[in-house]
Amino acid sequence: MSRHPEVLWAQRSDRVFLTVALPDAKDISVKSYPEGSFSFSATGLHGEIFHFNLEFYGKIVPEKCRTKAGLRNIICSIQKEEKGWWKRLLKSEEKPAPYIKVDWNKWCDEDDEESNSDLASDDDDDDVHVGEDDESSDDEGMLYLPDLEKARGN
Repeated sequence: MSRHPEVLWAQRSDRVFLTVALPDAKDISVKSYPEGSFSFSATGLHGEIFHFNLEFYGKIVPEKCRTKAGLRNIICSIQKEEKGWWKRLLKSEEKPAPYIKVDWNKWCDEDDEESNSDLASDDDDDDVHVGEDDESSDDEGMLYLPDLEKARGN
């Protein structure tokens, strides 16, 4: 039987960020599909299996989705197919599962998007940042999903 890790989410007009709280995760597998399906699985510190599937509100671009595995969490940067703000994370209008929560540390309103682009990882590695306004790209340190699968031997 698999368990669900805590999943925090935030968005920008072009991306959705998922932070999966799973310290020392192994065998991480992340898959995404254009229609908006997203699948995550990993093995926890004590060998327990964690797994979840999401059906996003809108379509995504899987080849531009990236994942960064840290010591305490896994950050997934998911590229939206069309730029714009989703009114919710999931396609379903039902209340999301209790393990899915808003990431208030990364959240910004539509009006604040230009001025609030500093998304830092909640990891021990102070050099891990997503979306800083410097000369690096928004995706520095992130792996394309196909690259992650190759690195994990999938």
